[in-house]
Amino acid sequence: MTAVLSGEADIGFMGSEASIYVYSQNPDDYIVNFAQLTQRAGNFLVAREPMENFQWSDLKGKNVLGGRKGGMPQMVFEYILKKNNLDPLTDMTIDQSIDFGATAAAFSGGNGDFTVEFEPGATTLETEGAGYVVASLGVDSGYVPYTAYSAKQSYLKEHPELVQGFTNALQKGMDYVQSHTPEEIAKVIAPQFKETDLEVLTTIVTRYYEQDTWKEDLVFEEASFTLLEDILEEAGELQSRVPYEDLVTTEYAEKAVQ
Repeated sequence: MTAVLSGEADIGFMGSEASIYVYSQNPDDYIVNFAQLTQRAGNFLVAREPMENFQWSDLKGKNVLGGRKGGMPQMVFEYILKKNNLDPLTDMTIDQSIDFGATAAAFSGGNGDFTVEFEPGATTLETEGAGYVVASLGVDSGYVPYTAYSAKQSYLKEHPELVQGFTNALQKGMDYVQSHTPEEIAKVIAPQFKETDLEVLTTIVTRYYEQDTWKEDLVFEEASFTLLEDILEEAGELQSRVPYEDLVTTEYAEKAVQ
């Protein structure tokens, strides 16, 4: 977001909540989301032992390694807890002191009873026998517009053909994902993840694939925008609602699937 606002980047790929924060500060040239990529949170709850019949109430009295305050991973986690009648402040201890990229190592080192992990952290813990995925935050939070492509209002007005071409290319990628198996997808993206074994990469892609993480199209729907604002509001990060019509355009995504 900083790069887009400063002009260092023309298009940004980020959590959709960033555009809401910027709009709330009343800038003259706010950021508009034009292509939504993922529709589920990509993190998982990892326990020390397998728990086939895990319930969120199992977290009562436990120590959980969480994310930073105001960050989307933590806000989604707290939203799920509240949905399950749990108070994040009193029903458990959420450790937010550990750096985002270091929670898996901290967990395998003995910290916490549970940890909230993105991939490849979740699968790495399972491969090491140090943890077991017991719940998906993406499934339990619903269809959240977790990531989207966005640009300044002025940039969209000045470069509609470029933005349309970019969105068309993204849609081709989504079409590929929908028409190929996780194994095929893993092989294609393997060169970008040289540090990850193909078998592990396939497991990760399969996990995201089966929970419907990626949108079939790139249309950013109003219902998911409303859910995003619900989550921000629950977390105390949204003072007042912002208009969907201002922050989202579906024009490019709709043309891309025609």
